[in-house]
This record gives sequence, C-alpha cells and structure tokens, in this order.
Amino acid sequence: MEHMPEIGRIVKVVRGKDEGGYAVIIGIVDERFVLIADGDKRRFDQPKKKNVLHLLMQPVVSHEVTDSMRESGRVTNAKLRFVIQKFAQVKGE
Repeated sequence: MEHMPEIGRIVKVVRGKDEGGYAVIIGIVDERFVLIADGDKRRFDQPKKKNVLHLLMQPVVSHEVTDSMRESGRVTNAKLRFVIQKFAQVKGE
C-alpha cells in the first residue's frame, strides 16, 4: 500500500544530492511536490522542494512534527533531527 505524502511523514530521498538520506515532509506544494527538511543540511527555514516520485514514503508519521506544525506553523531543526535519528535507530541504520 502506498503511503500518502503528509506533513510529518518521514521519507527516504532516492534521487538528488541528498540521495539515501532521510527527511521529514514539512509542507505540501501540490500533488507532485512537497517541501522536506532534515534539520541539518536542510533546515526548516530553507526546505527542499522535492518531486514525490524522488522520495520513498516511510510508514512513519511523526506526531511531534505534525502537532508542532499545527500549533505554531513551524518545527525546530532539533526536533527534525531527533525524529529522523529516532527513526533510523528503530530501522537499525
């Protein structure tokens, strides 16, 4: 089953400079493009616009990110790093 792009979803980048890395969707541009950030190289205030075809949707949506975005319209870079780190640990990477 295909996971839908949504704010807070963790994605694996399969194309481009950040290939192989993980990021979190922090914005939806349209049905083809989303904004992603990882809190490190791609910070919240400089998100990367990515074609959803270049991303592998992971089965994980971070409620910390979704709640933060809903409440304040933003999320800290530290929180993004934490969420990705936690996910990578669970995956055993």
